[in-house]
Amino acid sequence: MQTRPLPIVSMRAAAAMALLATLAGCIPLPFGGRSTPIAARDIDLVGDCRRTEEDGFREDAQLRVANNTVQQLQWKLWVGKRGSCSFNLADFRQVKKTPHIELRANDGSACELMVWQDPRRITLAHANCQAHCTPGIYEQAWPVMFEPGSGDCARTR
Repeated sequence: MQTRPLPIVSMRAAAAMALLATLAGCIPLPFGGRSTPIAARDIDLVGDCRRTEEDGFREDAQLRVANNTVQQLQWKLWVGKRGSCSFNLADFRQVKKTPHIELRANDGSACELMVWQDPRRITLAHANCQAHCTPGIYEQAWPVMFEPGSGDCARTR
């Protein structure tokens, strides 16, 4: 039986592998790891976010939450001139209050709305809600974020 010599790894490749191993221990990677859980926070908000971005993306969201209970939700977002998504509280039921607020669509679909607070902002996001949007734009429909104190649109820059 003939043995083959092991391949020689170049110094550049070895340095790259060492750097990746080091980084993997320092930052969460988008695969293979667990994400940090959302911290449970009491959410009280009277939010009104209306703005238009330079690229034509627009949002108009009113969200009122008291003691982690959603009392008002009306949210429409536009992806440029290509279409929009809209969400109204009457079409959802709240199923969770902590560690984040969760609402599920009344139509039995997998559509969920989630509200959570981190130290800088309160976020209203959606998941599996393509039926609430113009076909073809769902992947560009981003969450809306509010300033916790004022309820205005959160600064994103």
